[in-house]
Amino acid sequence: MSTAQAQPGVFVGVGSAFAHWFSDGWITTRRNLIKIKRVPDIIVFTTLQPIMFVLLFTYIYSGVIQIPGSSYTEFIMAGIFAQTVVFGSTYSGSAMAQDLKDGIIDRFRTLPMSPSAVLVGRTNGDLMINGISMVVMIGTGLIVGWRVHTSFLSALAAVALLLLFAYALSWVMAFLGMLVRSPEVINNVAFLVLFPLTFISNAFVPSETLPIPLRIFAELNPVSALVQAARELFGNVPPGTPVPDTWTGQYPVLTVLIGIVVTLAIFVPLAIRKFDRVSSR
Repeated sequence: MSTAQAQPGVFVGVGSAFAHWFSDGWITTRRNLIKIKRVPDIIVFTTLQPIMFVLLFTYIYSGVIQIPGSSYTEFIMAGIFAQTVVFGSTYSGSAMAQDLKDGIIDRFRTLPMSPSAVLVGRTNGDLMINGISMVVMIGTGLIVGWRVHTSFLSALAAVALLLLFAYALSWVMAFLGMLVRSPEVINNVAFLVLFPLTFISNAFVPSETLPIPLRIFAELNPVSALVQAARELFGNVPPGTPVPDTWTGQYPVLTVLIGIVVTLAIFVPLAIRKFDRVSSR
């Protein structure tokens, strides 16, 4: 057979494999969405938590923390967005650990499906939950006085950046969930890691107000870059804010995009390889 005759067959084979992979991923995504529908508590607490944080910080701390040239409400919203989607990404880890504990993964192993489809469906489920949280938070923020001072496309880019960051983090959590094999452990590990990342940052107070050791950590914190990028895209950077000394603070959007690509490039293969191992036991 000539090369010209072989090429169409190669493309057809690749196209068929991709179609099967996409179909498997969509089926597992639907499974997770149906599970959310059948367990409405997930949606209830997913929507109540961001509302609680918005009201807590805007009505309780706004009178204590002063932001020169701006209101604390506009300053804090990007931080609440980041905190909620970051913690929302942990659901992939606990759900993977729960599926391993319940033996659901053993059932998937008997099916003629791509191993990565289970992980794709799980992380897509996280993405959907975080998307719902973002809609609720934006609506609540508008009610309490938060406003977007840029264009609609810039605001849309901010939402997309927040969700993509959380999506990349979901793959990290899915990998950790297969390492610990216990929902309780992954929740504790995630809290110990994500809590300092979100609170020792510029999410809730300007980083220049922190003590020097914490300020250095906050300026190098990827969550700080995410929050700064969201503030710039939403137009919520207080007037007169000094230009950060670090490269990540000066180019937060690019920093976050690079971080997303690097995280996915590392943890997608790691998670798929780990899933192959745990599902073959």
